[in-house]
Amino acid sequence: MYFKLIRICSLLFFIAAGFRVSAQGLNADTLKLTLKQADDQFLKNNLQLIAQRYNIDIASAGVITARLFQNPDFSFNNGIYASDVTQGPAYKEQSFAISQLFYTAGKRNKSIQLAKIGVEQAKYQFFDLLRTLKFTLHSDFYTVYFQQQSAKVYNQEISSLSKTLGVFKEQYQKGNIAEKEVLRIQSQLYSLQTEYNSLVSSIDTTESELKLLIKAPVNSYVDPQVSIDNTNQQLVAAVPMQRLLDSAYANRYDLKYSKTQVDYNNMNLKLQKATAIPDVSLSLNYDKLGSYSNNFVGAGIAFSLPFFNRNQGNIKQARFAVDQSKVQFQSQQDQVESDVATSYKTALRLEQLYSSFDPKFKDDFTHLIQEVYINYEKRNLSMLEFLDFYDSYKTNTLQLNNLQLNRVLSLEQLNYVTGTPFFNQ
Repeated sequence: MYFKLIRICSLLFFIAAGFRVSAQGLNADTLKLTLKQADDQFLKNNLQLIAQRYNIDIASAGVITARLFQNPDFSFNNGIYASDVTQGPAYKEQSFAISQLFYTAGKRNKSIQLAKIGVEQAKYQFFDLLRTLKFTLHSDFYTVYFQQQSAKVYNQEISSLSKTLGVFKEQYQKGNIAEKEVLRIQSQLYSLQTEYNSLVSSIDTTESELKLLIKAPVNSYVDPQVSIDNTNQQLVAAVPMQRLLDSAYANRYDLKYSKTQVDYNNMNLKLQKATAIPDVSLSLNYDKLGSYSNNFVGAGIAFSLPFFNRNQGNIKQARFAVDQSKVQFQSQQDQVESDVATSYKTALRLEQLYSSFDPKFKDDFTHLIQEVYINYEKRNLSMLEFLDFYDSYKTNTLQLNNLQLNRVLSLEQLNYVTGTPFFNQ
């Protein structure tokens, strides 16, 4: 009668729990998203990406500025007073002058090229930000999914132990069981609840970041829709590391940005050298009642004499900047090689570990724990054996979820370090 009562209470609890979950699902704003849908919302709504996109427009406007010629200077002078009025009142004396500055040594063209490199850099920064944020999005998406799967394990175990604890307390009050059995169940329950709360906090933090990336409502609940590949395919082993490395060289935008920084500094060095050559200003002037003769028209040329300032300091700075950017570019190449090699080894190791697991393991173990519960009710198992099986079930299920998560994240990491979607989940 006692064990029948436990079974009835457990059944009622699961029915009630299912009703509560359904009610919450109806009231909550649940976002069921595939990874493709999350990517689409991210590209459409992410504010960081939108803000970075404006930098390309800002840099493009700099090219327009560099193309513009200097405006001509115009001056007009009208007499006010003169002591010698033999030629008439002073106000009749008028003079005009117009001058135009001309850049020499190809400064204008070099400035245009410099601005164009700036546009390239803005584009590379945009696409590198896109790469980084997309990696974060995918990582958060899969992390939320697998942690939610782990949370379900805790929910099931906590629900079962909570009802069992309630029944055990009643039986202890009646003197049917020892107090140590109640305390053992209670201790296990508190431990599970603490672990569960820690897991839920982690889910909330990751989910919050995910919602920020796709600009989802803060009060919504994200329910990732993931189809797990249990075929144990050797995805990573099928791709040679050299191919991954070549792809990284071709598609890593941070590496491209580093390369254009060398180009930028080389062009800036040329511009600084050209700046040492004086620009020329040509002028045309007219004087109505000039001292030489009336209606005097003259032309002129003006330029500075580079005796002292030949832009020596800026040229030296530009040379150092060229050398520095070359070192930084080499350092970035080394970093790319290291990233690819490390990520490739990690992904291979996780793939081999994952392929060693039997795809039916999870289902078989879930069926086993159901049988364990039935046998415990029938007193075929002691409490310690029962709790040990339950703890083993929880541990193995969580480890399997973490292994699947780490494997998927390792594939996303390879996509990230190569700048290429080799492994689309």
